[in-house]
Amino acid sequence: MIKSLYTKLAISLLVLFCLLGISIFTATQYAVDMYQQEIEQRLNRNLARQIVDHEVLRDQRISEIPLKDIFHMVMVVNPSIEIYLLDQTGKIITFSAPAGKVKRDHINLEPIKKWLKGDVSYPLTGDDPRNPGRKKVFSVSRIPERGKLQGYLYVILGGESFDTISQKFKGSYIIKLSTLWIVASLFFALVTGLILFAHLTRRLKRLATVMDSFDMTKPATRLQSITCKNSRKGDEIDRLAFTFSQLVDRLKIQMENLKQIDSLRRDLIANVSHDLRTPLATLHGYIETMSIKNNTLSLEERQHHISIALQHCKRLNKLVDELFELTKLDSCETKVQYEPFNITELTHDVVQKFKLSAKKKHIIIQIDHDQDLPFANADVGMIERVLENLLDNALRHTSEGDLIRFSFNVQDGDLAVCIRDTGSGIPEDDLPYIFDRFYKRERIQGSQINQSGLGLAIAKRILELHRRTIIVESTIGSGASFTFFLPIFYPV
Repeated sequence: MIKSLYTKLAISLLVLFCLLGISIFTATQYAVDMYQQEIEQRLNRNLARQIVDHEVLRDQRISEIPLKDIFHMVMVVNPSIEIYLLDQTGKIITFSAPAGKVKRDHINLEPIKKWLKGDVSYPLTGDDPRNPGRKKVFSVSRIPERGKLQGYLYVILGGESFDTISQKFKGSYIIKLSTLWIVASLFFALVTGLILFAHLTRRLKRLATVMDSFDMTKPATRLQSITCKNSRKGDEIDRLAFTFSQLVDRLKIQMENLKQIDSLRRDLIANVSHDLRTPLATLHGYIETMSIKNNTLSLEERQHHISIALQHCKRLNKLVDELFELTKLDSCETKVQYEPFNITELTHDVVQKFKLSAKKKHIIIQIDHDQDLPFANADVGMIERVLENLLDNALRHTSEGDLIRFSFNVQDGDLAVCIRDTGSGIPEDDLPYIFDRFYKRERIQGSQINQSGLGLAIAKRILELHRRTIIVESTIGSGASFTFFLPIFYPV
């Protein structure tokens, strides 16, 4: 319980009010004492001079002053005073106090000289002969003889009885009433503060409870009770609740994305395993056959087995290369290096790589030229890979006598590149998924199920890195067209 914020605030507030009460009481007592001494000194500031001006002291030597008579005289006026006769050096010559009570034989003359000069800031205190470590208010006057200074009459205002009067004053009804009022005020302020703290920390407690009980496995957790509609208009607790609510929403989205990514990863592993298993099994079978029947196979049969094994090795090598390439494109390390280039010249270079394969299948590749076509602003190596993958895909799904055509134009401020073939086409249901990794689709080609592999997925990922898209259109029996867009280079 003591670990809660409210308890800590309550204890801190209690300690603060206790210290405040002690400081107020101490300050009040000190102010009362100072005020009492100031009033006492102001009322009796001329007392010493009046005693000296009395006929008993007039023109008498200080050693002949009848102090007992003077003391008896002033006791009627103020019974709490003490009278001391000092010489010119401040030495006490005689006094009116009982024997054995006086413990000093000298009095500091600095406060006395300040008093006589009139430079007085009430209360002005001087040495207390009865208590060497204490100061008290006083009244003082010069004692002359024939015009010459022979000493001082030093009057302590409120001698030993002053302490008793002060204690009685402190224990008076007014002091008790004032103390009770201060304690009651502090107690009321403390209770009010605790109530306010409880009200202010109520929402924080609810937020802490929700945060403690929050479980990502329970998406039904609700935070509406602690969130405000507009966090900018709320206080820190409202903003904290709003931020936590947003964090929870982002976590849920990320969890869903992770689940989806995990599902895709599992599908990818399954598909990769399947695609690797088939050529590996075939490769293993032909190599094993050659190993077992090496002496009985003819040269033509050996060449046939080696050719098929080599074909599957190439397929495995291509698949592994595409996996590495796609993994690299998905990582954060791949950066697009933008530079201007001529898209038609790059297309001619790519077509040259596939010219022999197209010639063997008797497929015509046509490139439409446009002299006014602007330069593209993209990564040349990546766009070359896109063209290669799309052209390779078109060649694999066209037959003898078909046409593959490249065309270029400007659309909505981008450079559009279209690769159209007259092959078998793609079923309409498969169009949304052909860019998925290892998606198996059926192109009407001897009713054979073909697999896209990673070529189209790589092309799409490259264009995503350029913040551009690719569009596919197809009609069964009329071929398919792939159109992608590139940013245009504008010279400065």
